[in-house]
Parts: sequence; C-alpha cells; structure tokens
Amino acid sequence: MKPENVLILPGWQNSGPAHWQSRWEALYRYQWVDQHDWMTPKRGDWIARLEDVILGCDGPVVLVAHSLGCILTAAWAQVSRSTHRVQGALLVAPGDPERDELRAVLPSWAPIVRERLPFASTLVASRNDPYCGFDKAQSLAQSWGSHLVDLGDAGHINADSGLSDWPEGHTLLLDYLGSQG
Repeated sequence: MKPENVLILPGWQNSGPAHWQSRWEALYRYQWVDQHDWMTPKRGDWIARLEDVILGCDGPVVLVAHSLGCILTAAWAQVSRSTHRVQGALLVAPGDPERDELRAVLPSWAPIVRERLPFASTLVASRNDPYCGFDKAQSLAQSWGSHLVDLGDAGHINADSGLSDWPEGHTLLLDYLGSQG
C-alpha cells in the first residue's frame, strides 16, 4: 500500500498538530483529506471531497477516520460508486451528531447512516468518550459490520487523550494492511 493511498479523515474542527492523525501524516506520509469548512461541515460537501480524493488515488485506498470522519465514511459508502476502491477502514472514536447538543451545530449529519460498510473495518471506541457513548459506538460497529476494539477509558482518542503517535493504533492499521496481502 502506497502511503499516499492511506487517507486521513479528520473530524469536525480538524485535527491539530498534537493529534495522532497529524503525527501519522508527518511520520508515515499518509494523505490528509482536507475539507473546505472544518467549523460548519456540510455532509454533502464532505462526501464530494472524499469521492474526489479517492478517485484521484492510483490504486486501492485505506481510510483512517476520526470522530465525524467515521460518520463521513458511512455516509460516503452509502452513495458512492467507488466503494470497491476501499480495502478497509480504521474508524476511531466516532462522533455522535444525533446527540441533542451536536444536532444544532452539525444539522446535516443526522441521522447517522447505519448500513453495513461494503469493505472491512475496525472501530476503536473509548468507554468515556464525551462525544459518543460506548453503547452507541458498539451499536455503530454492529450496524457497519465493523470489528470493535475497546480502548477502555481513553476519552475522545485525540490529542487530549495523551496518545502521542499512538503506536498501538498504528499497529492495528499495519496488522490490517498486512492481512490484506
């Protein structure tokens, strides 16, 4: 797998320089999927941007999503004709735009698409994520057909979680890539 075909999908408000996604981009030269509006994201705009990036890749891709990027992955997979280009996805700490406090700021993201993903996926969830309860994360993993990894009490699995380069997460990704030949 070419590093540029591992696509980093940040969530709402982007991932800052101390976030494991930013560190992976710098360390491993994975491709960042830059969205035009991180603060008031529109689902359709984000889906179109992801489609453009995937179509621009030479060969199969792997998605590495965080928070709203996980919700994007499911929404994109529901409407895209390019899902065959995705080998798999690592979905980390999905956000929950169906929560009352997030519906107002992320109105185009609810309801969450709950169709089975047409590619293999692993969902990594935390038991004390302030943006998505563990029960909801388990339900999403089941709906999407994702293998669930329980990270314990790791918050939103972001820079505030103190993961640094998050080598355990990268091992999950590498194990997946290795199993794909």
